[in-house]
Amino acid sequence: MDPLINNNLGAPGFSLPDLAGRQYSLDDFHGRVVVINFWSAECPHAARVDAALLALLENWGEQVALLTIAANANEPPDLLQQEASRRGLPLVLHDAQQQLAELYGAQTTPHLFVIDGGGILRYQGACDDVTFRQRQATQHFLRQAVEALLAGRLPEPDQTPPYGCSIVRHSFDE
Repeated sequence: MDPLINNNLGAPGFSLPDLAGRQYSLDDFHGRVVVINFWSAECPHAARVDAALLALLENWGEQVALLTIAANANEPPDLLQQEASRRGLPLVLHDAQQQLAELYGAQTTPHLFVIDGGGILRYQGACDDVTFRQRQATQHFLRQAVEALLAGRLPEPDQTPPYGCSIVRHSFDE
């Protein structure tokens, strides 16, 4: 079990710039359920999950904030901006040095983390159970986790293995 989950000490705080340079912190979203989505402009798994997340956000409304985190060292800002715009993502934060990815232990894009309104990490892992061998979702882990929190319950499960493309930790330009 991940020691960050349900430790009642709070999710690790952070401050990151969006793609235009404006700073955001986790504290800016206190009181709302926060979905942190480690994201890639090039990963097909991230693109699939983006569409699902946007549909879910429409249903959840202002109760839930989505923080999309671009953490791949090899994806330049212009590519991030182009893909974020094309996919209709409302907010993309840039973790250029992968500090947040390291802090949270993010492994893939997507890798999702759900924080309750009190700032406690309550779920981490995959959006659903789609994998290379299982092409259609039969379980929707993220939806279940968020809806449990919105109903005043703890998510079950609170952790699943993430599935997607590996986060690139170092750029090829170094």
